[in-house]
This record gives sequence, structure tokens and C-alpha cells, in this order.
Amino acid sequence: MFSLEKKAKEYGTCKLAEGVDIAGKKVCVIEDVVTTGGQILLSVEDLKRYGADVRDVLSVIERDSKGRDNLEAAGLEFCSLFKMEELLAASVKEANS
Repeated sequence: MFSLEKKAKEYGTCKLAEGVDIAGKKVCVIEDVVTTGGQILLSVEDLKRYGADVRDVLSVIERDSKGRDNLEAAGLEFCSLFKMEELLAASVKEANS
């Protein structure tokens, strides 16, 4: 396991990725919410520069289908646990109960 920063810290180890060496390893990017996928695509490029084999992205909430479209267009497999419309529908159903 490792964590990825948006940019390398200017203190401490000054690394973009903290944790185990990712060179040559299969990496799955895990994100809480995906809207456009823009930051994920940037991070995937950074991970690839470090030698990671990135093919999969997992998110808790898929806020907008644009994110899925953008990630899949970049050759990534994308899986979300929930879609925003499902959560909103469940919320409305609960409120009306």
C-alpha cells in the first residue's frame, strides 16, 4: 500500500508516492468520489512514470458518468460501489417512508 500526493512534498522525503516501491507492480487506484476522472488520469500518469502497471480504478461514489467515460477512454477498467443517482433515489425513498 502507498499513498499518492497531488504533487511531491517540499519537505521530508520529497516523494510523490509514499510507501512501498511500486515499480513493476500492478496498482489499483482507489478514490472516494469520481466526477470527471481528471485527477485520477493525472495520478495514473505519475504512477506510470514510477513504473507502476495501472489498469483499474475503484471508487465509492460515481458522481457523473463523464468520469467513467474518461477513464475507460484512457484504457482503464472502472468500478464504482454506488452511483450518485442510486444514492439520491434511496434517500428520497427513505424520506418518503
